[in-house]
Amino acid sequence: MKAPAKSSGSSSPAASILKPSSGREPGAAGALALFSLLAEHDHEQVSVYHEPSCGYRGIIAIHSTVLGPALGGTRFWSYRTDEEALVDCLRLARGMTYKAAVAGLNLGGGKSVILGDNRTTRREALFRAHGRHVESLGGRYITAEDVGTSTSDMEYIKAETNHVTGLIGKSGDPSPVTAYGVYRGMKACVHYRSGSDRLTGKTVALQGCGSVGYHLAKLLHAEGAHIVCTDIDPQRVRRVVEECGATAVATSEIYDVRADIFAPCALGAVINDDTIRRLRVEIVAGGANNQLAEDRHGDLLEERHVTYAPDYVINGGGLINVNAELHGWSPERARNKAGEIYDTILRVFEIAREERIPSYQAADRLAEQRIATIAQVRRNHV
Repeated sequence: MKAPAKSSGSSSPAASILKPSSGREPGAAGALALFSLLAEHDHEQVSVYHEPSCGYRGIIAIHSTVLGPALGGTRFWSYRTDEEALVDCLRLARGMTYKAAVAGLNLGGGKSVILGDNRTTRREALFRAHGRHVESLGGRYITAEDVGTSTSDMEYIKAETNHVTGLIGKSGDPSPVTAYGVYRGMKACVHYRSGSDRLTGKTVALQGCGSVGYHLAKLLHAEGAHIVCTDIDPQRVRRVVEECGATAVATSEIYDVRADIFAPCALGAVINDDTIRRLRVEIVAGGANNQLAEDRHGDLLEERHVTYAPDYVINGGGLINVNAELHGWSPERARNKAGEIYDTILRVFEIAREERIPSYQAADRLAEQRIATIAQVRRNHV
């Protein structure tokens, strides 16, 4: 089921259309390319906001508000082109809709990206501009931290809008809960393959030792799993090696590691034509978003008899964590809810087996069933 399409909006003191990837000034061709992308992804609303005074350039995509206000983090990244940033935002927003649906949360899906170098120290003006962008959407979108942003950045956003979660002193960093959900989902995958969910003695090829990857490594180490890890940041790798007894490999070598599980916990599109042929694992289960470069790569994993835990199902712990802040849940309740990912993953595999479809399609079915049910209830009460 696709979300109902609405007009694309843009609101700012200096709203701008995205430039085409060639870098030339936007014209009719650039506008047509932009709206073609929007039509292809079928979101409810996309807002582009530019504040030249501080260099803020942001995109907010709202995929669906059928289940509730769209919630999704703010990603701060240096994209090669504006078009790449837009596509990433659109894909991530859709993933949030499905993530909330399969997790049983009353939230829709959205995402935002800030285009630029996330290493900048001039953050207050930038994130306050982003807060004004969020506020302009009138509560249809709620943001939180994501790649390249922090709880401190959320405090700057809070100065301009109340539609923000992951604040200091509240739910805070969602990474521990996200990692726990991935850990539980990983155990469900092992149970599905072998009948036992014990990770003792299993080898996990961990791609990405950032916040989620680090907390996941701690959980795996505590259960007796062996970790082979990599990251673009040597200090992150060193921490996992020292604290978890992991073995480090180069970033380009992680796909060739002979392991039981490949756990992508960095950026997306890492399951692609090149990497699939190199993987020497039985299971792909990790915290990264949009792990499949294309849907067909989920089919290729199935053909190779590799069990794939759909990313937006297994990494739903972060969304559960910020939902807990919105509704005043205790940390224990949030963690327990994330633990339910174990059962959701097994339900996805059950649907896949019954309908003879790949697991990524089964996850979509599970999400779409809930969205369609709630949409029908709403129609009946109009």
